[in-house]
Amino acid sequence: MVARRMTVFRDATLAAAAALTLLAGGCAKHEQPKPSPPAKAVKAMKPAPPTPIAVKKVELGENTWDPAWDKIVEEAIPASMLTTRVPRDVRRFCPRFYVMGPADKRAFWAYFFQALAGAEAGLDPTTRVRHTEPEVAVRDAVTGRAVRSQGLLQLTYEDQTRYGCDFDWEADKKLTPKDPEKTILQPKYNLECGVKILTKQIIDMHKPLFSRTGYWSTLRAGNPDHLMFVKQMTNPPAACGLHAISAKKSAEMRRLVATR
Repeated sequence: MVARRMTVFRDATLAAAAALTLLAGGCAKHEQPKPSPPAKAVKAMKPAPPTPIAVKKVELGENTWDPAWDKIVEEAIPASMLTTRVPRDVRRFCPRFYVMGPADKRAFWAYFFQALAGAEAGLDPTTRVRHTEPEVAVRDAVTGRAVRSQGLLQLTYEDQTRYGCDFDWEADKKLTPKDPEKTILQPKYNLECGVKILTKQIIDMHKPLFSRTGYWSTLRAGNPDHLMFVKQMTNPPAACGLHAISAKKSAEMRRLVATR
């Protein structure tokens, strides 16, 4: 009788242990971490060649275009700026634009904005200009002060409301006028804003790249300021098919800028 009871007790114990094992296994299975989401595809990027003004500044020992700014532009370029929606006058400086790969197109836009910054601000991110011409000497709706064009692309605080740019006037007004920490003067925010403005103009509004009603006077064909931009567009990426400078000279220019 005792032996029978011991057998029943043993069987019950084994059954309970098996149940606990199954339960633990189920919990362990339930608590396994979820698989990580797939990593976002990295955009293929290429370095942009230096503009003539960038090389000149290197030769003079002055601050020049930072190659890291190319990456800022290339990462900010939306997919629409790599398509046939880009106006046909882009071929003026990049004849092969429509047949180039995405990486070459991004490199072209990086060069384009480097040239624009050269024409607008001499590649100096702390440049600030107060215009006196009646058509532009107006009050900035965000700051409540006279409009000043600022940074690499000579933008204004109103652009944060017009184009969704990441400027912060409330923070910037506490800093000195040329403090490089001001959001409008930081190359990242200034260049990203410029990309938004150009995208709005040529993709959303279907204007030519060189429109007489464009945001920047340096991109308005026929405007005297336009010549300053044209002078900087003589060394676009080789993939564009418009290379006024030899490959050897271009490589040397790039080396000088990279080791300034």
